Amino acid sequence: MIEIISDKNKIKEYFEILKKRSAVNSGDYFNTVQEIVNKVRDLGDEGVEFYTKKFDDSNFDIKNAEVSKEEQQKAFNSLDENIKRVLLRSKERILSYHEHQKRTTWEYKDEIGASLGQKITPLKKVGVYVPGGKAFYPSSALMNILPAKVAGVKEVIMVTPAVKGHLEPLVLAAAYVCEVDHVFKIGGAQAIAALAYGTKTIPQVDKIVGPGNIFVALAKREVYGLVGIDSIAGPSEIAIIADSTAHPKFLAADLLAQAEHDPMASSTLLITDENVAKKTLEYVKEFYKTSPRQNILDSSLTNTSRIIICKDLDEAIEYSNKIAPEHLELALDNARSIIDKIDNAGAIFIGHYSAEVYGDYMAGPNHVLPTCGTARFFSPLGVDDFIKKTSLIEFSKDSALKLLDDVDVFAKCENLTMHALSASVRKDD
Repeated sequence: MIEIISDKNKIKEYFEILKKRSAVNSGDYFNTVQEIVNKVRDLGDEGVEFYTKKFDDSNFDIKNAEVSKEEQQKAFNSLDENIKRVLLRSKERILSYHEHQKRTTWEYKDEIGASLGQKITPLKKVGVYVPGGKAFYPSSALMNILPAKVAGVKEVIMVTPAVKGHLEPLVLAAAYVCEVDHVFKIGGAQAIAALAYGTKTIPQVDKIVGPGNIFVALAKREVYGLVGIDSIAGPSEIAIIADSTAHPKFLAADLLAQAEHDPMASSTLLITDENVAKKTLEYVKEFYKTSPRQNILDSSLTNTSRIIICKDLDEAIEYSNKIAPEHLELALDNARSIIDKIDNAGAIFIGHYSAEVYGDYMAGPNHVLPTCGTARFFSPLGVDDFIKKTSLIEFSKDSALKLLDDVDVFAKCENLTMHALSASVRKDD
């Protein structure tokens, strides 16, 4: 069960535990993943079929790997009307938010008359991995596919495993709602390799996004450079900054919601009021009894979660910035007053009623966020992940001459005489 701590040494030990939650702890998996990736690279469809038969479906035939639009529509039509409505509303809100992220090509003339700018070009083909085995997340399909569509990606290819031939209807329905271009029922490292190298059946893509298990994460790392990737996602996490105005029930529910994801998930409450902390722990124990995922909670709450008593809000903020959490809730009456002090967080949920779960499904901003402290330098998945930026540079003769002497000096400082020549040769033309 989650522990309340205030001792500085215990807090330091906890932060060390969080540091060790690596996005990818390769262990014994690396050689297996490398073998799979190489075989798919060398054998194409044959390699994909071999490993899909081995790991997911002994009856798999690569000729039947693609899921038709009719099958996707059938899956959508089979859903309860309320689920259909929620999927469509989620799509609408995600599209609306990401439309605000769109960039356009721009140019300007500077003081010497040179024309400078940036050209925005959508990627041509993107692969989206959506889990479909023990865990299936239709929300993952929406969050990864829709920003690519907003960015203007020409072709979005989704891959998802069909364990023993079964495809989860909710995942297919999400693909249909997103109007994805192709869906292939393949998963694991073989799916990542197929997207990276291309096969007769699976198109080669420019970038691969989407979460997966350790095999998927390591395969993404293996093919990075040949294709782009979003990130290598680690276990999910939340930090909550709270004071005496927080609701213990809310805090307990939010800690448990994150902790139930994974045995390595982390839930951290940074609170200035010890009485509220104790009441929160009571509710955690009460709600825990109703969970069907107690085996996961036993691990995540005990090993990678804590309730930390802080002397004041400044200390809570300091600890939060050190953790750099994927999700950060501000359970405070005056939550907006501290936003400027938050340097590191994937997403900030402001106030008592902005539960992180809204961000998972319906808020609109992307739920694909940096984990394991990478919010120090990574951002949420968004439209920018599906575009390229190209610099535009145009000099007339007059504007070029105004910088010629400076370029000449700089080039000669670096002992690059042909660089200097490249500029000066245009002087007397």
